[in-house]
Amino acid sequence: MVRFAAWLAKNADAGVALLLALFVGALSLGFELNTQIVYGTTLLTLGLLATSILRDRYRRIPVEEEVRDTLHGAAQVLSALPERLSKMEDLENLVARTRQALDESSVVQVLNGVEVAPTLAEARKTTDRWIYKGGTGTYIRAVTLPECVSFARRERRALLVRLEILDPTNEDVCDIYARFRRSALDQPDNSDELWTLERTRKESFATILAACWHRQRFRLLDIDIGLSSSMTTFRWDLSSNCVVITREDPRAPAMMVDRGKFYYDWCSTELLASLDQARRVPIEQARAAPLSDEPTVEEVRKLFDVLGLSLPRSFTDRDVGDIVRKALQAKNPYE
Repeated sequence: MVRFAAWLAKNADAGVALLLALFVGALSLGFELNTQIVYGTTLLTLGLLATSILRDRYRRIPVEEEVRDTLHGAAQVLSALPERLSKMEDLENLVARTRQALDESSVVQVLNGVEVAPTLAEARKTTDRWIYKGGTGTYIRAVTLPECVSFARRERRALLVRLEILDPTNEDVCDIYARFRRSALDQPDNSDELWTLERTRKESFATILAACWHRQRFRLLDIDIGLSSSMTTFRWDLSSNCVVITREDPRAPAMMVDRGKFYYDWCSTELLASLDQARRVPIEQARAAPLSDEPTVEEVRKLFDVLGLSLPRSFTDRDVGDIVRKALQAKNPYE
């Protein structure tokens, strides 16, 4: 009832005009009305209608202005929307890059000295490749190469090995390396030998001999060796699962990065690019110099002649025997 009363108050003029029109119309059906009355009533009705129309227009003007202002404001908001969206996209990209940086940094693990050997052992179990860059490759021929070949032979799968070691025919770099090792450790290591120019050369020759020996016994071994004329203080061991970066001291901390992270890919690219610049050993020519299970002095000398890496004339048969022992009976530096 209250709502009806409010509505009637708002539309009183239109209601009165409607009632007058109905009243005059009803009277005209039964009575003959005076013309003046009809004209007056008509003018009154038209006046009321005009008043109603003017009132509606008066009421509509503020509404139109409000709508106009609203549309103008909406237009300004819409015009600024692309810039805001661009800023939001920049913010999202920043957050994504920050999250990626945090993820990457959290994956670079620092290994204590005692953790290095177990980590490398776990990497050797399932890998189908091994890329190494370092000094003379003692750990490679003592542990990595024999175990990787053993796992690959057991599973009857191919094994790809890439090694970059010091060039044993380059006396300058071998002497620099020997002096570096002596400066870091001025007493014999677990091999009971001091690092000298002669020992450094023998160690590199032994790694080459070990690679040829394993290749002749496991045909699925694809091995390549590069000889470097520059020394590095780091050692990279990259498997199909991770890359481990160590120093010459087996007790020193190391770094490990899992595969799938950008640093793993960087290391892989760096190692292959470095190997490509090294002096390559034509290891495929070793077929012309077969090695027995216990290579003889003559077999070893012939092998290095075939490879274009003839042993120094100063190397006696005893020195060649040392090379054979280091190649096939090398001591694990982590023990």
